[in-house]
Amino acid sequence: MRSVVLIPARFSSSRYPGKPLVNLLGKPMIIWVAELSEKAVGRDNVYVATEDKKIADAVKEAGFQAVMTSSEALTGTDRLAEAAMQIDADIFINVQGDEPLVDPEDILKVRDAKISDTSAIINGFSWLSESEDPHSVNIPKVITNEKNELVYMSRVALPGFKDHTHAPVNYKKQVCIYAFTKNELNAFREFGRKSELEQSEDIEILRFLELGKKIKMIETRPGSLAVDIPSDVEKVESALRDNLQ
Repeated sequence: MRSVVLIPARFSSSRYPGKPLVNLLGKPMIIWVAELSEKAVGRDNVYVATEDKKIADAVKEAGFQAVMTSSEALTGTDRLAEAAMQIDADIFINVQGDEPLVDPEDILKVRDAKISDTSAIINGFSWLSESEDPHSVNIPKVITNEKNELVYMSRVALPGFKDHTHAPVNYKKQVCIYAFTKNELNAFREFGRKSELEQSEDIEILRFLELGKKIKMIETRPGSLAVDIPSDVEKVESALRDNLQ
């Protein structure tokens, strides 16, 4: 089975236009993500899916493969579904283009879980650290059953509680590494719109719940940092420096 990493990279981000090309320690963020993905699956199995020529040119200049998609894709997963039609592979691993600290071992962990159960969507999660606010809308919180199958995902702090003595000790958060088959991506795209919950929460994976798909959540290492807004750049660069020492 051939497994590839597909990295969605959109130039016209509403919160941070041009984000994939933001400079982190002298290198575009999208290249940091591609190089870490290469450590997991090899350079020939890494693709960047983008609608923007500037991003595609930067990716190709760094020696990676770019797949051009339309500018009308509703979400990053819709963009991946479009790109997957151009790639011959069995498993497509979505690694977000704003995760320059992604752990290659976690990519492999998600891939291996998908190989073990191709009938399930695979997504990563980790536990919130003490420095992270569960009430932050920038952190999707993960609700699972006791088999670590996704029940729901929300930007509010869940699970809730009636009695403070039953308040959760910690919260799970989504880690944006996913694994799909081409058929699953096609079904996602053919839904044709954002589902009501997906639209409300702005969390793409919720569309798969409308499709009746089982979603297995796989624990990954804590400490991953994403660049969501410009103020995130400084702390991500600091973490990258620590990793390079």
